[in-house]
Amino acid sequence: MTKYIIILCCLILSCNSTEKKNSDSNSFENEKIEKQFPKIEDNRYNVAFLIMEGVYNTELTAPFDIFQHTIFRKNIKAMNVFTVANTDNAITTFEGMRILPDFNYLKDSLPKIDILVVPSAEHHLDTDLNDTKMIDFVKRVDKNAQFITSHCDGAFVLAKAGLLNNSVSTTFPSDIDKMREMFPGLDIRKDVLFVHDGKYITSAGGAKSFEAALYLTEHLYGKKIAKSLASGLVIDWKLEDVPHTVIPEK
Repeated sequence: MTKYIIILCCLILSCNSTEKKNSDSNSFENEKIEKQFPKIEDNRYNVAFLIMEGVYNTELTAPFDIFQHTIFRKNIKAMNVFTVANTDNAITTFEGMRILPDFNYLKDSLPKIDILVVPSAEHHLDTDLNDTKMIDFVKRVDKNAQFITSHCDGAFVLAKAGLLNNSVSTTFPSDIDKMREMFPGLDIRKDVLFVHDGKYITSAGGAKSFEAALYLTEHLYGKKIAKSLASGLVIDWKLEDVPHTVIPEK
């Protein structure tokens, strides 16, 4: 008799445990998780990185590192650095890294963007250029941004948006001829790592994305700060040693 009582008790406990698990599971599924936005500090440049599926790690992380480290320098207007995308879901880079975007530019209220960075992505030479909502977003940001920068094939996005129509630019070395073919009216330079023309800075990309980012920090903060940021990342920074073109202001 005692044996049957023990079995019955076990069945009851098991049932209660299963019901509790199901209840906890349903509660979790029904709970609305509030999106967490990055803190945007006052009196800083707001720097947005436009990311999408297939974005390349280096063109994203190189300038991101440089700009984010400005918060550790004193007596300068540092940078709020964040990512923007057309989704709330994780973006998978070309190399397989998964990144959760800070803002969804299709529905979130974004802070004013002072500097837009367009890293290269896998489909910037083809299907991404047909994304009219993304191209329109770039055009909107351009109206009030102080600088628009691209790395590697990110220049194709700027060209498609019409931002480079009256500017000198560059892109990934082996894609320069392709860019000239797609946008025959543009002045696209070879044998330089970056070009600065007005508010636009276009870079050859790859590991040389560091150079273009350091150049912008030197332009904004001076040589001493730029060298300090470079040394923090073990980069030997001398602007005069970097092949580049700066177009005089018109």
